[in-house]
Amino acid sequence: MRRVLIATSNPGKLRDFSGAAVAHGIEVAALPDFDSLAGVVEDGATFEENARKKAEHYSHFAPGEIVLADDSGLEVEALGSKPGVFSARYAFMGCEAVPDREQADPMNNQLLLRELSAVPEESRSAGFVCLIAAARDGQTLATFRGEARGRILHTPRGSGGFGYDPLFFFPALGKTFAELTTEEKAKVSHRGAAFRKFLEWYERAVLV
Repeated sequence: MRRVLIATSNPGKLRDFSGAAVAHGIEVAALPDFDSLAGVVEDGATFEENARKKAEHYSHFAPGEIVLADDSGLEVEALGSKPGVFSARYAFMGCEAVPDREQADPMNNQLLLRELSAVPEESRSAGFVCLIAAARDGQTLATFRGEARGRILHTPRGSGGFGYDPLFFFPALGKTFAELTTEEKAKVSHRGAAFRKFLEWYERAVLV
């Protein structure tokens, strides 16, 4: 089976990618010893800048292999597209350190709900955006963008997913992302959409 390495230790992201890859006979695996590798300062102004920076950096640790890195986040129209590139650390802006995801996610969600507390239902539109960069030996080969549109609920629903998934309602299925199965989410999520574009490129690329 062919293998693609992902520059992450986030099990939620790996599940999202694996759900889309399985139909193509591709194994998705975390970059070996990812947590022990030198990190990257995600100081880009856009999702693409951060994704490219991470992919190019981490591809040095797997010579000759394609390494994927993504930057993704939530853009809420009523907040001027915030939290955007700061989605993972929204409640910790200005802090030197950000807690692990289990601690950070609830606090990010609470801040988002406070900021939207006076925003009516019809103005709570939002989109999840994912930008994937594929790199090899320090060079970006291609980038892929995916998006999912929905709205932000007033209270969380569902126990699956991660990040803002419990608040992000997807009208076409009548569920939040946290209420979807791995397979359902892979079909409609921003990360699934971007990854499918990568898979189409991967299948025809003469580089691999």
